[in-house]
Amino acid sequence: MYVHYAPPSSGVIVFLFWRELRLPAFACIGFDYICVSVLGMDSQKEALQRIITTLANKNEELHNFMETLSHSLAGVQVNSPQAVSDLEEEFDTLFTVLVEMKESMISTIKQEGAKKTQEIQHQLTQSGSALKSAVELLEFANKALDIKDEDEFTKAAKQIKDRVTMAPAFRLTMKPKATDNMNHLMVDFNQERQLLQNLRFLPVPRAPEIEVGDCLVLDNTVSVAWQMPVEDSKIDHYILEYRKTDHEGLPRIKDERCWEVVDNIKTTEYSLSGLKFDSKFMNFRVRACNKAAAGEYSDPVTLETRAFNFGFDSSSSHLNLKVEDRTVEWDPQGGKGLESKVKGKENKGSAHLTNLKNMSRSGTPSPKRTSATRSPAIRGGRDRFTGESYTVLGDTSMDCGQHYWEVKALKDCKSYSVGISYRNLGKFDQLGKTNTTWCIHINNWLQASFAAKHNNKAKNLDGAVPDRIGVFCDLDSGQLSFYNAETKQLIHTFKAKFSQPVVPAFMVWCGGLSLSTGMQVPSAVKSFQKTENGLGGSNSSLNSMAQ
Repeated sequence: MYVHYAPPSSGVIVFLFWRELRLPAFACIGFDYICVSVLGMDSQKEALQRIITTLANKNEELHNFMETLSHSLAGVQVNSPQAVSDLEEEFDTLFTVLVEMKESMISTIKQEGAKKTQEIQHQLTQSGSALKSAVELLEFANKALDIKDEDEFTKAAKQIKDRVTMAPAFRLTMKPKATDNMNHLMVDFNQERQLLQNLRFLPVPRAPEIEVGDCLVLDNTVSVAWQMPVEDSKIDHYILEYRKTDHEGLPRIKDERCWEVVDNIKTTEYSLSGLKFDSKFMNFRVRACNKAAAGEYSDPVTLETRAFNFGFDSSSSHLNLKVEDRTVEWDPQGGKGLESKVKGKENKGSAHLTNLKNMSRSGTPSPKRTSATRSPAIRGGRDRFTGESYTVLGDTSMDCGQHYWEVKALKDCKSYSVGISYRNLGKFDQLGKTNTTWCIHINNWLQASFAAKHNNKAKNLDGAVPDRIGVFCDLDSGQLSFYNAETKQLIHTFKAKFSQPVVPAFMVWCGGLSLSTGMQVPSAVKSFQKTENGLGGSNSSLNSMAQ
């Protein structure tokens, strides 16, 4: 059974859930209705804990609201005298004509500032009182948890519940009654010098309304559309502001990221393209401007911009790979300091020493000439991959959903692979040569090749190697596809039943790769996948039942 309290016209509903015992007691009290069952102590503690959580959340909400009010109050106190100063400067140039109107307009500004100050201070006082009451009630509720006597505890719990239903914190309106904007009190005398006797404050555009239904997030482009509540022919342009955030809902005053501005927009829509979606959401707001001033901001909106973000896991890479967050490069000197450490070893290490010397002479040795017998002590802890497995994994795994990223080979890269793998890939394993790795491999050294590889099977691919390779991983349908990132032309598709989470996987020798993440699945790729029946190309021999 539950308690449902809905005070009339409050717009607030509080649910308190209880477990009903086999007791007949039942009561209905006031407001819309309150239902109370006589409960056991454990159930009451559980319900009381929910009350405490609700109060704590409300306290945080009040703190945020008070910060908004304080910020607005400070803005009014700054902008009000600033508006007065600007107005005085205008009047000084035309003082002989405007002296009679000067004090009147200053008075208007001061009255507006005083009015806003009074309204905000009143709300601030109310919020402070509500917060104090909520804190006291929270402390009382916490103390009630320690009551051992069941009758006394039941009495305290009911008292707390009754106080919660009447708490001021749940009756306050969380929208400021005034803003700190004083732009509607600005003037521009350029066109009014001949009409000084009829001078009035210039009209400020009303706040636009963002049409959420017409906003679109697609292909790492966000299109925002808005309209004016009433037609205004004097609007000159719009200003769009946006910022990235990981907080869903309305923007917070104290956010870790600043608003970015796009000015001088002549239409009621705008598209931000080429974005990297490295945050879960983006906030947007817009304001209209005429020749004199900018109007109020629209109500902000929050759009979801989730995408797959990851970097190279430098802690697990091969010793001969130089790894940064978004690039990995072959480093033939990665084992440069090993030779002196090997000299003191027994004859069993002589072969390894010979290979190190060959490495020093050749500069960029063949994979087959690189030692596979480096000891863990010499590797300094970076022994996740060794030997000819010049591998680095992504630092984020995938277990469901659709994901997309792009890879570009750096200039003159001799050999590289791009794909996915289970995390349990062996330290000597190479991409495409096990039944838990899937990749396409490009070799530009000696004899050029372009192939799809899995479970030690390879299929040669037709066409030229693209400059950028797009990787689409659909774990829900068991599909891994590779695309030309520029043309979105399909290169190859694997079909597999993934039994474990997978990670992006890369191999590079004598060259480097750059990585692009924070990307949505391109619409062209989505459309192609919907219409594709079966596998891309003749790749059935590489299909797998991954273990």
